[in-house]
Amino acid sequence: MSRGAAAPTMVLVLAVGVLVAAGVTLLLERSLTRILLGIIMLGNGVNLLILLGGRSGAAPIVDSTSKGEMSDALPQAMVLTAVVITFGLTAFLLAVAYRSWFTSGDDEVQDDLEDRQIVRLAESNEVSTADHGGEGPDDDPEQVDPEPARRRLRRDGDA
Repeated sequence: MSRGAAAPTMVLVLAVGVLVAAGVTLLLERSLTRILLGIIMLGNGVNLLILLGGRSGAAPIVDSTSKGEMSDALPQAMVLTAVVITFGLTAFLLAVAYRSWFTSGDDEVQDDLEDRQIVRLAESNEVSTADHGGEGPDDDPEQVDPEPARRRLRRDGDA
């Protein structure tokens, strides 16, 4: 039997589906920790999907096997690149989640003024064409950068 024509097993296809579905579900959450886990799961699912697209076989080393029995090295190189990109994105999101937790004590993404307006318009079945905040350009609350609420860290001497 030839090793070059092996099809992916149903277990691997189901694993891709479960990883991608769970990753997308976690991405839709408000917590940055769950979003981070969703990115990791989605990245792993897509990497497995890319690997399933390649031909299985012997190592792709010239003069070690015939060309028909060699595995395809391109999906492996693409997955290696995708792993590095996913790692970089994971490190960035981890830093954002840590900064959010450190400044506010919570890693949940809050609604802003525009989100609340969109929800109100959706409930009343209206279409938004402009910003209905009514404030002028100088006192727009969305443009103000208030001092973030700082958490007090307990020190050994503090009671």
